[in-house]
Amino acid sequence: MMGLLETLSVALDRPLFPWKGLIIGFGVAQYVFESYLSVRQHRKLCETTPPKALEGAVTQQVYDKSQAYGRAKSKYGFVSSLFSQLTNIATIQLDLLPKLWELTGTYISRYAPAQFSGEISQSLLFFITFTVASNVINLPFSYYKTFYLEENFGFNKQTRKLFFADVIKTQFLIAAIGSPILAGFLKIVQYFGTSFFYYTWLFVLFVQAFMITLYPIFILPFFNKLTPLKPGKLRTDVEALATKLEFPLKHLYVIDGSKRSAHSNAYFYGLPWSKHIVIFDTLIEKSETNEVVAVLAHELGHWKQGHTTKLFGISQIHTFWMFALFSAFINNQSLYQSFGFFNEQPIIIGFLIFNDILSPLDTFIKLLMNVLSRKFEYEADAFAVKLGYSADLAKSLIKLQIQNLSTMDTDWIYSSYYYTHPILPERLRAMGWKGEKVE
Repeated sequence: MMGLLETLSVALDRPLFPWKGLIIGFGVAQYVFESYLSVRQHRKLCETTPPKALEGAVTQQVYDKSQAYGRAKSKYGFVSSLFSQLTNIATIQLDLLPKLWELTGTYISRYAPAQFSGEISQSLLFFITFTVASNVINLPFSYYKTFYLEENFGFNKQTRKLFFADVIKTQFLIAAIGSPILAGFLKIVQYFGTSFFYYTWLFVLFVQAFMITLYPIFILPFFNKLTPLKPGKLRTDVEALATKLEFPLKHLYVIDGSKRSAHSNAYFYGLPWSKHIVIFDTLIEKSETNEVVAVLAHELGHWKQGHTTKLFGISQIHTFWMFALFSAFINNQSLYQSFGFFNEQPIIIGFLIFNDILSPLDTFIKLLMNVLSRKFEYEADAFAVKLGYSADLAKSLIKLQIQNLSTMDTDWIYSSYYYTHPILPERLRAMGWKGEKVE
């Protein structure tokens, strides 16, 4: 494998090769394609008749409101994606990466103690500065989406104080957690040379396991509050379901999702031998007990049928493959020079550029993963149906669709490219739903 990667590395390092133009071309082509898909979907959102599978389940008023919400998000997406594309082109064309790298290097040399000099310290400052700048640039879009788009449709529950507090907390956590992870990654690459990908893969695997443990204890409390589900029928039924499926349930929580949004959800997380179920308070408030249990039967179906393990395994293969391929680019002088780095080849810069190169191929992988993910969703639905939750799951899915004003029909190409879940009419047909109005 090392020999193949070395051969690829030599073949790719071609003097004066227009890497910058190639990456911009990739980005523009992807933007044009995705815009085409968005236009197709926007046309679907202008339709006035519900899909036949939902005609007896949702009212015309609900359907019209869902379509209006979808169009509002679609218009927002057109503007935000165009801005993102223009920002990316400007960053490349104006050589902002080498300028920011030089600026952070100057700051380190002038003000930092001698022991903090070197590529890793400069990379950490570059990383923090780059993420802060990116968040500031995108802040108006986040603000508009929260306080205009979401609020106009009754979903936003945040105050402006909470919104900006979240922005500051997020940036703090990115710096506090991301910096040591980045430092470890860079140190491994420096130490092991071109064979680093074996060790960075193991490092990322360790970080993922660590974050699963760290997240509910130190990260989640910054934003939400988890409280044990109170004794009652819902807790009894969920615990009985977990016992029946031999699910290693350790904690059963309710999360105060209503603090920020009216959207509903439920999920589980944890290590293989210790799992935690989290139910949004909005889901409990707006659903019958059996419907909440049916949603969890679907979620636990993913676990019982090994979907989470399979997806985790695939993600590890992808991570290893990505790092291995990066080793063929890490010493590519023509690539660095094309982006204005003539005297040094910072690892973090190489990785950022490499991700832009990888983007078209990752898009194809994403498409395949969506196909697999939708297959798993059908299987999890079928699992819940076999447990006897067919009617309750169908009613719960319809209620969630109505409460979240989720898109009720999609263009088939758009959904194939973007959606990890089948749309509601497809799921109801697969479950044999006959159609019944849901209150």
